[in-house]
Amino acid sequence: MEATAMKLSIVIVNYNVKFFLEQCLQSVYNALHDIPAEVFVVDNASVDDSMQMVAEKFPGAIRLENKKNLGFSKANNQAIRLSKGEYVLLLNPDTVVEENTFREVIAFMEAHPEAGGLGVKMIDGKGNYLPESKRGLPTPLVAFYKMFGLTKLFPRSRRFARYYLGHLPESETHEVEILAGAFMLMRKEALDKAGLLDEDFFMYGEDIDLSYRLLKAGFKNYYFAGTSIIHYKGESTKKGSLNYVYVFYQAMVIFAQKHFSQSYARFFGWFIHTAIYLRAGLSLVKRFIKAISIPLADAGLLFGGLYYIKEYWEHNHRFVQGGEYPPALVYYVFPIYIILWLSGIFLSGGYKRPAKLFSLFKGIGLGTLIILVLYSLASESYRYSRAIVLLGAVWALLSIPLMRILIQKVFGLKLLQRAQIEKRIGIVGHTEEAERVEGLVKQGEHKIAFVGYIAPLNGKEKEGKYVGSQEHIADISRVFELDELVFCAKDVVSEDIFTSMQELNPLNVEIKIAPRASDFVIGSNSIDHRGNWYGVQVNAISKPANQRAKRFFDLTSALLLLLLSPVLFWFSRHKRRYFPESMAVLLGRKTWLGYDKKSDTRNLPALRPGVFKTTEALQEKNTDKNTVKHLNQLYAKEYKIETDLRYLLRNMF
Repeated sequence: MEATAMKLSIVIVNYNVKFFLEQCLQSVYNALHDIPAEVFVVDNASVDDSMQMVAEKFPGAIRLENKKNLGFSKANNQAIRLSKGEYVLLLNPDTVVEENTFREVIAFMEAHPEAGGLGVKMIDGKGNYLPESKRGLPTPLVAFYKMFGLTKLFPRSRRFARYYLGHLPESETHEVEILAGAFMLMRKEALDKAGLLDEDFFMYGEDIDLSYRLLKAGFKNYYFAGTSIIHYKGESTKKGSLNYVYVFYQAMVIFAQKHFSQSYARFFGWFIHTAIYLRAGLSLVKRFIKAISIPLADAGLLFGGLYYIKEYWEHNHRFVQGGEYPPALVYYVFPIYIILWLSGIFLSGGYKRPAKLFSLFKGIGLGTLIILVLYSLASESYRYSRAIVLLGAVWALLSIPLMRILIQKVFGLKLLQRAQIEKRIGIVGHTEEAERVEGLVKQGEHKIAFVGYIAPLNGKEKEGKYVGSQEHIADISRVFELDELVFCAKDVVSEDIFTSMQELNPLNVEIKIAPRASDFVIGSNSIDHRGNWYGVQVNAISKPANQRAKRFFDLTSALLLLLLSPVLFWFSRHKRRYFPESMAVLLGRKTWLGYDKKSDTRNLPALRPGVFKTTEALQEKNTDKNTVKHLNQLYAKEYKIETDLRYLLRNMF
């Protein structure tokens, strides 16, 4: 009996996007019914246990594991050389396909033998159409229009929007020049003629190059609007970074040198490099101004307040009969006070955008504490007025938050976080899966005000928490004022999810998808916004808030130990280490609690050397490396400031 010919080879290159990869593979296998296919997962040295997950949950996938990151082109070529399918699909791991996607695209390719490659309509995690679904050839003029914002300014122009072919309707199938590497279906015959991906491109540009070579080989490329995929996009790389801009446009230079005339390519390279440096310079200036504008405004506000307080206190209390404070108070001491208050705000996360109001209060309190400690230690000649310090602190507590609120209202800048909103969540699925997903959602960081279930299109649930069915999902979202909808992938087919997403798009409801039998719920709203997920929550020490909390604890506890040393020193178990270690922590050279270096900590978030180690609490000092590794990982994964306090008290006294 003759074996069934392999119809489709799917190649997915993964790099540290385990959660997205699992969701992608689930959607792929759901869409492969009755299609003879093979699935390759090529891993570029991920450290997030991606391939272990693939081995456990998708044993049929062909796994290729690289020991180092070879780049997108080399990794894809590894699998393409082994592929046996009539068609080869390059698919990003941060995508979700519909159940009918593969049937539809293969049918189109077989009906159009002139087609060498095909791309599809892509939407982001909130249902917004992604313009890179169809693209034109990036000639110097087309690149100029894109780099200098004309494409964005005139998104439907035949001339200015040529990069994204904005003049062609997204709801219709068209012949195009360039395909997107996120979903790039190619006829194997065409690929054999055009050649594999050019490995000179490490990342970006290889899809443009291969698309162009398909055209030069005599084939046509198509944008197919008959099916859609979700492309979360940007989970592996930060699209808005300067590094992305540089790498992407360097790829454009390689493309020009390869396909254009020498003089044309030289001009293109000069143009691209000039644009990169101009854009990088403007970006750095913009970033610098953004970084210092609020601290400068705070400094001006504090100085003005301190000067007024000084004038008032000087003439009405301190020198009523005549006299004045020395100029050094204004010229030297006030700047020191201001720097300490601003430093306190920074350490407490008050310059994060948006910041918590409490972070401002905490930072001002920390700065005031340090000022008062230094004031008490200073000689009498430099103690100008404790009242000015305290009144200045009150002024800071009142004026800085009020200024933030005013700027936010007038200019629309998001400087302050709103008080945590209790989210209203709808879960689309059958009872058993909806209850499981509700449990995951409730482990998240948000407060939950309401959870309602919505029956899938093929469901009939009407009791308990069910508030309606998916066919009325927009009305349900309006009536119950839902902030977020979670679709259970086990119970709702991708096509129905995509349809609902686009229906809900005008309502600004956040969309997430819960893969079957997984401990996470995944979602991403836009090209530049990193995805987020609910799941088994970890409070990693690498989080900025935890890093600030740890430094805040180190700083305040070291200050207190030094300030109260006349008493506490005599109770210390480590008298020789008391002062040097306290000073080392105060100056940021050490932290009170750090990793035990008996095990490898290179894959853990970086920490300063610890005065005490994570293994200090163990009675047995000769611990094996596995125990040490486990304790280090546990501390890094589930950070609590109480742990630092407990270790400090237990080991210092």
